[in-house]
Amino acid sequence: MSSWKDVLREEREKPYFKELQLFLDKEYATQTIFPARNEIDSAFQMSAYDDIKVVILGQDPYHGEGQAHGMSFSVKPGVRIPPSLRNMLKELEDDLDCPLPANGYLEKWAEQGVLLLNTVLTVRAGAANSHKGMGWETFTDAVIQKLSNRHKPIIFVLWGKPAQSKIQLIDTEKHMILQAPHPSPLSAYRGFFGSKPYSKINVQLMVWGEEPIDFCL
Repeated sequence: MSSWKDVLREEREKPYFKELQLFLDKEYATQTIFPARNEIDSAFQMSAYDDIKVVILGQDPYHGEGQAHGMSFSVKPGVRIPPSLRNMLKELEDDLDCPLPANGYLEKWAEQGVLLLNTVLTVRAGAANSHKGMGWETFTDAVIQKLSNRHKPIIFVLWGKPAQSKIQLIDTEKHMILQAPHPSPLSAYRGFFGSKPYSKINVQLMVWGEEPIDFCL
């Protein structure tokens, strides 16, 4: 069994990652940064490297108070469901007849091997993309490549152009790629609604002899 700690040990020793940590030391000391520092690695803590079945790739953490907690698209119970996530849950209702949940906490997905990965893992309060270009992309590209190198296949869910640009990091002969427009209100009606990602994921998992994901929250 490989743990994320083992898989990412070398990456975390690289000069760029150490520089990123120094940048974060300063940011957390002087700014309001989301998620809380102890939650940056939540996605990795929830789903072991060997157990990942699905990767849902997001971009930037939510930058509103109390929203980001280290898993892409997810918010904890009691936090208002953001628009993109609301559209994801609407599509889930349409696709698998899952009733709309009371909250947007996706922990249940993560526990079943869905890695909810953002390409940038931190953000300043109220300032989208404020930690873009500081080193996180290099790190999360390495995460995607390490998953791609894994023997057991994975379903990569890439919504929107930024996520789809990561296809070059993935062995598409071994893994399955699911693409659609982003679920944000700006693009959901351009093909996200009706794309039925959840049922497609489960059909493919069963083809591979894997347990399907219980997506209903």
